Amino acid sequence: MTLATLLGETAARVPHRVALAFESSRVTYAELDAMAESGEPPGRIVPLAMPNVPESIARYHGALRRGAVVVPLNPLLSPVEVEQRSRPFDPAPDTAVALFTSGTTGEPKRIELSHRLLRRNAEYLAGGLGVTKDDVLWGSAPLSHVFGMTGCMNMAIVLGATLVLVRRFDARDALDTIEREGVTVFMGVPAMLAALVAAALETGRRPKLRLTHCGGAPLPLQTMHAFEETFGGPVLEGYGMTEVGGVVALQHAGAARKPGSVGTAAAGQELRIAEDGEVLVGLEGRWIATGDVGRLDEDGYLFLLDRKKDVILRGGYTVYPREVEEALHLHPAVREAVVLGVPHATLGEEVVALVVLDDGADADAVKTHARERVAAYKYPRIVVEVDELPHGATGKIQRSAIDRAWLAKLVAEVGAPRSAWRPD
Repeated sequence: MTLATLLGETAARVPHRVALAFESSRVTYAELDAMAESGEPPGRIVPLAMPNVPESIARYHGALRRGAVVVPLNPLLSPVEVEQRSRPFDPAPDTAVALFTSGTTGEPKRIELSHRLLRRNAEYLAGGLGVTKDDVLWGSAPLSHVFGMTGCMNMAIVLGATLVLVRRFDARDALDTIEREGVTVFMGVPAMLAALVAAALETGRRPKLRLTHCGGAPLPLQTMHAFEETFGGPVLEGYGMTEVGGVVALQHAGAARKPGSVGTAAAGQELRIAEDGEVLVGLEGRWIATGDVGRLDEDGYLFLLDRKKDVILRGGYTVYPREVEEALHLHPAVREAVVLGVPHATLGEEVVALVVLDDGADADAVKTHARERVAAYKYPRIVVEVDELPHGATGKIQRSAIDRAWLAKLVAEVGAPRSAWRPD
């Protein structure tokens, strides 16, 4: 059994169950399988634009069953980015999907993922979270990203569960859809959870969920607690990466949860911490460097401290932005926060925070709040209020979109602008 046979197996098992709820339509597993079967024979490598619509899922699985290697493409990519990802290559014999991550030279890095690895990861995630065939899953993560592909699309098909497929995330619309479709399992990223809490407070609507799985970026503890209080059910955090086809570590259903931990290693994988603190993942006889700094406790629970490249060196001290962001999120007016190092002539880097605040909140009060909760060398000397923060396709804050040199110049002036990440 491979990823190529997955949809057909499920359609044979539960043909009349609803596979996809999309806007006003319903697609059963038999119908989705027929859509996949009716496609034209593809070439060996198929670059495939994958907006969050039923046709994308049918074309993806149809190409796989015909022996093609699928290259999922975000429909928001530029023509240059599409061209980079569509170039011919010689795939390994068992390659099912080729995904791309940002390369250090500016060229995207191709990651080939096997049928066995992708199917195993989807099956493991379903079991680890305790999701069942009777659940209705929320699916607004991009299908072109490993979270949407493995954690939403393929996990739902593994189970024969219903996936509520959403083109794009909007918090108020999401509340409507969750209620209308009877969503029981929310699959999302921290920015989505924070936005849903805010929308619930504004509208008074609090549809109940059985379970929430959050990944893609660090989840502030304050956001986790607020989401659980608002919508019910536990929030189980996970940690994944493209190179493993999905989940690396997971807070398992029914297991003890440790605040701040992303759980224990996924099946078939091993975790190790390098001498410099970087998290390493052991998979199929090789070790993969994650680029994240973390620690393992005596029970094998992984705690992520920060991205290795985002660590701030201020006057000889090491500052982990995530720790400061956690302190900022404890302030009730902070909706979102990002902490970064800005070039400084004498200190090397200064700690700066960009925050999205509730109306009427004061950035200076937020700075004082943080100063009371972290060491003197860690707190942000400059807190800039902005209307929004830049997010990628999965909702992760895009630090690379923030111009540190530009910000360093501006913060010396009176009245830093409210859009500190997008200069005119």
